[in-house]
Amino acid sequence: QVQLVESGGGLVQAGGSLRLSCAASGNLFSINVMNWYRQAPGTQRELVAYVTRAGGTHYADSVKGRFTISRDNDKNTVYLQMNSLKPEDTAVYYCAADDDGALSVYWGQGTQVTVSS
Repeated sequence: QVQLVESGGGLVQAGGSLRLSCAASGNLFSINVMNWYRQAPGTQRELVAYVTRAGGTHYADSVKGRFTISRDNDKNTVYLQMNSLKPEDTAVYYCAADDDGALSVYWGQGTQVTVSS
């Protein structure tokens, strides 16, 4: 099994920055893609960004140019650097790992990000 633990969330003013971390442990052999999702109250969970083991990335249009996803394969950790934060970025942010062997997705517990106007 795979365990994911997020950290780094908090309360910031609009225009500020936060860096989220997701530490992965367990059987990571079949994990290629690591994702950040977010969900605000009353909304669907949406994909924010993902990164492959080789370093390929993708971003939602709403965060492109402001957020950067990265990973340290030796540390089994994925990061989300969030700059120029807006109130609409307020959400619970979840780390997720795609397990291509088990054909399943593992989820972290989430970390709250709140951006004040």
